[in-house]
Amino acid sequence: MRVCFLVFGLATAVCAATRLGAEEQILFTEQPQIAATGEGGFDLLPGFQVEHLFTVPKDQLGSWVSITFDDKGRLIASDQGDKGLCRITLPAPGSAEPTRVERLEAKISSAQGMLYAFGSLYVSTNGFSGGNGLYRVKDTNGDDHFDQVDKLKEVGGGGEHGPHALLLGPDGKSIYYLCGNFTPPPFKPSDPPNPNHRSRAPTNWGEDLLLPRQWDAGGFAIGVMAPGGWVAKTDPEGKTWDIVSNGYRNPYDMAFNADGELFVYDADMEWDMGSPWYRPTRVLHATSGSEFGWRSGTGKWPEYYVDSLPSVVDIGPGSPVGVAYGYGAKFPAKYQRALFICDWTFGTMYAVHLEPAGASYKAIKEEFLGRSPLPLTDAAVGPDRALYFTTGGRGTQSELFRVTYVGQEPTAAVETRDSRFAELRALRQQIEAYHAKADDAGKAIEFAYPHLGHPDRHIRFAARIALEDQDVKLWQDRVLGEANPESLITGAVGLARQGEKPLLPKVFAALARLDWAALSETQQLELLRAYQLAFIRLGEPDDEMRAALTAKLDPLFPSKSDPLNRELCNLLVYLRSPTIVAKGVALLEEPPKRPAGEAASMLSRNQGYGGQIAAMLANFPDATQMHYAFVLRNVKEGWTLPQRKAYFDWFERARGWSGGASYQGFLRNIEREAFENASESERLAIEAFGARKPYQPPPLPKAAGPGRDRTVVDLLGLAAALKGRNFDNGQKMFAAARCVVCHRFAGDGGATGPDLTQLAGRFNVKDLSEAMIEPSKVISDQYRASIIETKDGQFVSGRIVSATDDKLVVVTNPEDATKNVEIRRANIESMQASPVSLMPDGLLKPLNDDEVLDLLAYLLSRGNKNDALFRN
Repeated sequence: MRVCFLVFGLATAVCAATRLGAEEQILFTEQPQIAATGEGGFDLLPGFQVEHLFTVPKDQLGSWVSITFDDKGRLIASDQGDKGLCRITLPAPGSAEPTRVERLEAKISSAQGMLYAFGSLYVSTNGFSGGNGLYRVKDTNGDDHFDQVDKLKEVGGGGEHGPHALLLGPDGKSIYYLCGNFTPPPFKPSDPPNPNHRSRAPTNWGEDLLLPRQWDAGGFAIGVMAPGGWVAKTDPEGKTWDIVSNGYRNPYDMAFNADGELFVYDADMEWDMGSPWYRPTRVLHATSGSEFGWRSGTGKWPEYYVDSLPSVVDIGPGSPVGVAYGYGAKFPAKYQRALFICDWTFGTMYAVHLEPAGASYKAIKEEFLGRSPLPLTDAAVGPDRALYFTTGGRGTQSELFRVTYVGQEPTAAVETRDSRFAELRALRQQIEAYHAKADDAGKAIEFAYPHLGHPDRHIRFAARIALEDQDVKLWQDRVLGEANPESLITGAVGLARQGEKPLLPKVFAALARLDWAALSETQQLELLRAYQLAFIRLGEPDDEMRAALTAKLDPLFPSKSDPLNRELCNLLVYLRSPTIVAKGVALLEEPPKRPAGEAASMLSRNQGYGGQIAAMLANFPDATQMHYAFVLRNVKEGWTLPQRKAYFDWFERARGWSGGASYQGFLRNIEREAFENASESERLAIEAFGARKPYQPPPLPKAAGPGRDRTVVDLLGLAAALKGRNFDNGQKMFAAARCVVCHRFAGDGGATGPDLTQLAGRFNVKDLSEAMIEPSKVISDQYRASIIETKDGQFVSGRIVSATDDKLVVVTNPEDATKNVEIRRANIESMQASPVSLMPDGLLKPLNDDEVLDLLAYLLSRGNKNDALFRN
């Protein structure tokens, strides 16, 4: 036997190697010690103590991210990487025994979720060399060592947003599997029918965004679509798969309460802070068929959307990791019933205190323990009634801790089931039993339909999903004739999601019967969302519908409610309201509103960002104003120049506010899209009037040359062999020939000349050759310069960008829109069109023939690098 001593800080770990048959077992031991509190140590609630049990030797055992207890009360831990599994024999609380850690020889690692059940260890791998998915690890010969590893289900996706937690179902017969938003569901809607595949909610998942989204400005999760993260139920063999809930960003762990209700701790997108689409980390009640509205980029649904469900409690910025109920812990009653959730970023474990509220729950959060640093990873209550937790992840130093209660309050086991609102939960569960295509659809519809108008949101949601799982033709007429406003709105959402396009006029007519003034604000928001879903799913309204709904909604905007204003603005922009620009711009010019109340409290937490976020509050973005700016970017017509200027001026103010990592990028992208959606003449005017800084090209490259003079005939002769060109060099020549200074192409370039991106749709090679060699031969009225003589003998030549009854504004430098003069009409002696194009002659002269051909191909490609012009 060999013995080695490893020192980690103040703790000493002893490792011993002993011969066990043909294998060598590595055993590590360490003496527990009470962890320090106060400055530099743990912040703890009164009466609790933390023991440090083990410091993980990183180079040998890795960094632990997942733990579970086996059937003998031993803890099993997994490294995030390739260091495998460990089994920990824990010292009894209060004893002098050491913590004993052995490395297991099971050929599996990279577990981000583990469950010991049905006599086996189930492992959710994420980054494992054998593939990501669900594995079962067994001891087949009874020697207390795992010797068989079977893959039950391969799961796509991976990384930190891949497969995560495993959890035993309340029935004791099933396993629940939790995955992040980079993980495709366990089956595709397009797969052939399979009796082993089921989803509680219909699988016609959609983004369901009325207006175009923007992807994350930092490039994160581009192209990742619904359903986002999900929870599925499977059997011990991994054969049957039932998708229970979806619409998450990146939840890591989950837990059932004593009444069999599932709670998931979902992640935020911290880069979104300050934006209207930011959603904090939050605890969610994962009911059957539930949807929580994660969508990539700006597409995240607000939780008031009728087709999603709200959080139980918002936590704030952070990185959710392990979750465990306090059931069985030798804690005071309040903490036996608490849901403990761990935040990796801020080193905080929260006790979440849930109470039944209708068919769901409400909760408050309490900081249970914390330290800096404390990269928490997982937590579990042991059979010894202590709470255990680990730190580590992303290769950080891992440690194992134990929490016990040493105070004076009683710690006897308490009843953890809660009978309050049990009847409403039971009703919701009865409806959820029909969350599948029923053998007797009529029975399912008759049971669910009366609850579409139930006062409880979760019951209404469950009833709608039950209907959507049945043939829509069996219940659509009943919804269309509905007199109860709530039932009609909820039913119309179901029709929009499951109906055919010919239903749109009928759904529109049914919703038009509702009296806006008689609805509550919640119902008004639901109605606005029902209209949105009808247009998204069933098709665009015709002119008559568009006019009728615009006339109905225009007088309602703006209201006194921010949520209503956001949704009204969405619809009015979509409907092309003639008043939305003026109203929206006026709201952008109002003083900004800052977060208040709970929002401010959430952002200014003492842990983690601490003072940094507290300081941000004084200069935090007005998210509602940002929403207006984001939505108004889609409006292409109906702007006055002062409105354009006021709109772009807002971005200058907003750039001085403090948001998350993507905030400034989003502002740039919103401004850019708004600018691109303006007409070409408006773009020039916007820059001329200083509403937006003119395009500043980077240092322009030089052509290799040697160049020469060319005629149109020369250019056409060259272009006869316009194949196999070089895209990158064409892009370079677009800059070298100074085209980029005045012209936009594929979203980049100046605005004084026409946008050339779609040039190939208007010009053939001959037209393009003439325009480049003889720019003054044909001059569009839109881009023609004027020569103005003033009464005081001055001559001004340039492009008129603004004309009112009393003055003109003329841009005199085609490469710089800020070089402009203002001329009063009363001072004009004469004005005539210039016969000379603003585009100078000889731009191609410095380029050699290959460079000219690459430029031509680039211009004709619409910016598509894969165009046939670049293939031999």
